[in-house]
Amino acid sequence: MAVVVGRAPTTDEVRAVHRRAAPWPYAELDVPATRVAGHAPVPFRELVLKVHQRCNLACDYCYVYELADHSWRERPRTMADEVRDAALTRFARHARRHSLPGVRIVLHGGEPLLYGPARLAELTDRARELFPDDCRVEFGMQSNGVLLDEATVAMLIEHGIRVGVSVDGTAADHDRHRRTPGGRGSFDTVARGIDLLRRPEGRAAYAGLLCVVDATTDPLAVYDQLTGFDPPAIDLLLPHLNWDSPPAAPVAGWLITLFDRWYEERSPVRVRLFDDVVSLVLGGASRSEQIGLSPSGVLVVESDGAIEQVDALKSAYEGACATGLNVLHDEFDAAFDDPGIVARQIGRAALSDECLSCPAVAFCGGGHYAHRYRRDAGFRFPSVYCADLFAFTRHVYDRVAADLPSVIGRRP
Repeated sequence: MAVVVGRAPTTDEVRAVHRRAAPWPYAELDVPATRVAGHAPVPFRELVLKVHQRCNLACDYCYVYELADHSWRERPRTMADEVRDAALTRFARHARRHSLPGVRIVLHGGEPLLYGPARLAELTDRARELFPDDCRVEFGMQSNGVLLDEATVAMLIEHGIRVGVSVDGTAADHDRHRRTPGGRGSFDTVARGIDLLRRPEGRAAYAGLLCVVDATTDPLAVYDQLTGFDPPAIDLLLPHLNWDSPPAAPVAGWLITLFDRWYEERSPVRVRLFDDVVSLVLGGASRSEQIGLSPSGVLVVESDGAIEQVDALKSAYEGACATGLNVLHDEFDAAFDDPGIVARQIGRAALSDECLSCPAVAFCGGGHYAHRYRRDAGFRFPSVYCADLFAFTRHVYDRVAADLPSVIGRRP
């Protein structure tokens, strides 16, 4: 977001843009009042580092390059060492200040493997030098898988980096959306990379698969393809759409069909969305921002050092992720006062009246924050997937509730 050409916008300039585009929370949420009411800031336990700002695929649904925010064009292609070290130093300081027992650093892009294996290895070594001995540091990466080869997988294992690979089901489904800039499908190349991770010697680096839901596909064919890659876990991601750019078709039936197959098989493959909904139905918590009311503890650092909110918000409007902060001169604790950060940490207090009166709110939690956006009003609306989430969570509730008597009856 270039508010003033030639320099980064100030925090006040960023807030002014937010107030125009999203009155709630930026004009209407009283942050000091939330503190008086008892809300304590939740420390940031996960840091997403945008180590490379460009990508070697041109996926048609990409929220970074294809939707509302185009700030990537103004940022360096790669993260400079100065920015890298500042981000890691600030995060280590944040961990010490809040006595965090563990943190997670996610290497992201664009495509993070474009940063280069040697620089990724150096980054992990630098991080381990900076964090206190009593703070466990885990490293993850989200990749399109195109650049995975034996040497890269060996580096990932040596440096303790677990990689999730994006793949959208069958070859035909995947290649419809995830193409090279020249228009060629990427499935065969991605599948070869996943095969390296599936081998016994590569398994330690295999975190799982990420699949963007497409309601026009056959959910069972997608499921068979994904599980055929033998992943430790599967993430199903609803496309990052909102009330100004709504989905073309409902997704509830797709999710229900896939859930029933997974549930009936008692599959050993974790599907995080399904795990989270079942957990919420049983009175537990969610670990995902897609569903539930768990407070967000994630920050993003862009390649120029900008400290931002989760980049799914790039689907809403230009500058929607911005805080006006930068690791070159700001501590992470300064983000505690950003209304957007606060809104994603206060649970039910951030929900619309319609959500609060809904019997499914305990299970869907209003849905993903980015999916609630409506232009010139903000984020205090039900998810654009509200009807889908209601139908899906109700279905899961009914199935799990029907099984409880027999499960309880088998207990010794």
